[in-house]
Amino acid sequence: MGSEDNPTEPAPGASPAPARVGAYLYPWDLIGDPDVVPRLVEAGFEHVTVAAAYHGVRAATPRHPQHRFVVAETAALYRPVRDSTWGARRLRPLGAPWTGADDSFRAAVEALDAHGVGVSAWVVLTHSSVLGRAHPDLVVTNCFRDGYDYALCPANEEVREYAALLAAEAIRDLPLEGVSLEACGQLGAAHGGQHEKSAGAYTPLAEQILSICCCAACRRGWSIRGLDTGAVVRSLREGFESAMGERGPDASPADVLGPQLANQLLACRHTHTDNLLNEVLGAIGEINPSLDVSLHARPDPWATGASPGLTPTAARQVHAVLVPVEAASPNCAETIETTRSCVPTGVAVAAYVNLLAPVEPDEAVEHTDRLLHSGADELQCYHFGLANRTQLPLFSALAAGSRAAGG
Repeated sequence: MGSEDNPTEPAPGASPAPARVGAYLYPWDLIGDPDVVPRLVEAGFEHVTVAAAYHGVRAATPRHPQHRFVVAETAALYRPVRDSTWGARRLRPLGAPWTGADDSFRAAVEALDAHGVGVSAWVVLTHSSVLGRAHPDLVVTNCFRDGYDYALCPANEEVREYAALLAAEAIRDLPLEGVSLEACGQLGAAHGGQHEKSAGAYTPLAEQILSICCCAACRRGWSIRGLDTGAVVRSLREGFESAMGERGPDASPADVLGPQLANQLLACRHTHTDNLLNEVLGAIGEINPSLDVSLHARPDPWATGASPGLTPTAARQVHAVLVPVEAASPNCAETIETTRSCVPTGVAVAAYVNLLAPVEPDEAVEHTDRLLHSGADELQCYHFGLANRTQLPLFSALAAGSRAAGG
């Protein structure tokens, strides 16, 4: 959706309209805790996004009456995994026995719906270590032949089909307002999992080079574009060595690969990303065409991960672009402004605000005002279930700040 017209930015000094404000939760934050929905409502939230298909995680539950941690052992679908739907497909999601329910997402939706809180489904598409380990031919692979088992590569038709079906199964037969698509694209070298021992080992530019996928499907894409696959891999290895040298903060793959090769590789990645998004949106539309779709993304076209880089056309296909920002980060306004400049009029820019970072409640209103005046139409708060007693007031302050800024 959206138009190809240049987006209009708020006039300097103009008061922004009241922003839609929402919070993110896991199903286990709601199951077994009768007080969490009243806490949400009291904090000022009328919209919540709940994980319906998610990657493995060890999550704190500081306010839950029954436990203090939940270990989601693998990526899972928090709905019944139906044989009639998945059949004998190689890529098939696992269930989530640690929730104690076969359909924990439905239980969460019903608990929120009973209090009049609108719900969106949070669906993580290409991040699954359990499936990547089982099917190494389908994962992102760098130019040194290291496979990233947590990262299913969307260049593979099989991966795109899995993602589309996963999204459709997550949202079926439930009273939802929308769906939030995370990892709708390629993950890269960075991964906050296992006992990670890679932080700081490579320059940011070197990580970008190591995030250019060289799997068999991607190499076929290069060949279609007339590239010599062996020569490309050699260029990537040479580019990596060059990227480990002194480079400025604005260096890009074009600086070590040359503009022509870099542009062709990026275009190939974006083609696979767009194909993935289109197939997922088609599957969602067949189930419930009325849902608002939010896309986790970043304005940097080379970005990989949970919020991959926007392609030239992706933002026109969704209702909102959800861009991550740290609470009170000095760069948050610039991030929102940059996103607003490349998102069409009619498509919302949603600031995905991490409120678990250190910030004082009295700074939240100022931070909210800064985000809204920079072009944010929505504020989505991460993460209500992970917040402890001292962090919870930040959520109320951000919601109140949004109402005050738009009042």
